[in-house]
Amino acid sequence: MVRVTAAGAKRVSTAALICTKAGHRPQLIYRVHLDRDPAKGRRKGFTETDYARLLDAAHQQLGAPTGDGTLRGQPWSLPLAKRVLMVALYYRTNLTMRQPGPLFSFSSSTVCRVIQRLGQLPAREPVSRPADTPERVWTVDGTLIPVHDRGMGASSRNYRFSAHVQAIMDAETRLVIAATRPVPGTTTDAHAWHASGLSEHRQGVTVPADGAYLNYGTPVPHHKRPGQPLPKGEEEDNAEHRKVHAHVEHVIARMKNYKILRDCRQLGDGLHHTVQALAHTHNLALPP
Repeated sequence: MVRVTAAGAKRVSTAALICTKAGHRPQLIYRVHLDRDPAKGRRKGFTETDYARLLDAAHQQLGAPTGDGTLRGQPWSLPLAKRVLMVALYYRTNLTMRQPGPLFSFSSSTVCRVIQRLGQLPAREPVSRPADTPERVWTVDGTLIPVHDRGMGASSRNYRFSAHVQAIMDAETRLVIAATRPVPGTTTDAHAWHASGLSEHRQGVTVPADGAYLNYGTPVPHHKRPGQPLPKGEEEDNAEHRKVHAHVEHVIARMKNYKILRDCRQLGDGLHHTVQALAHTHNLALPP
């Protein structure tokens, strides 16, 4: 149904095109002509030129077919720099979709389309592995992210619905190597690490972790035996282990400067795309 405002008009003429394509949502493109008691000889409806303009507008809005046969759609009127700024503002402040609209003079639906489209692009960029990867030391840890999606989160130990995300970082460069898909917040670190497949991603690289990853193939700190202090050598190993593991905790804390990771309202794959995008953004901000 199309609502047309035609107060005071004796006749309303409408010309429309319905564009359909398999696997895509149909689109309605239309034009309206109002007949407000025209003088003698003035046109009362659409002319051949009006229909030609309608076809030209449909061609421009749908765009020419690309190489894979899909339609590009109407180009963005907002420059790329402002679209990137919009996405960064949304991640940093965790505003609703309506709040950034007035700042950029756009509707909330346009803001939603920009964030959904542009926010996924950094998540698709793979992390390059350095040539000397086997000689490096990575470290892994998990974190809880409060979410609103009841299908993804679970009531965890912080009494909030949270999702659990695992991440591997380079202990020297603090580069985020990989991050897992979110799992319910009640999942333990060891189980999330084993089920995520990150243990195969390391490919022979040493990945120290905390005591929660015991018996899962990662170096963990030495534990005290009942009634016995730790030998001096093991105490020194634990001190070095704490220095290395602190890097991953600092990186996670820095990523959580983006408030969207403190209370994520994204549904479905939105949190996964957000974590991947923020990890890539963190890598770009690192010094060369």
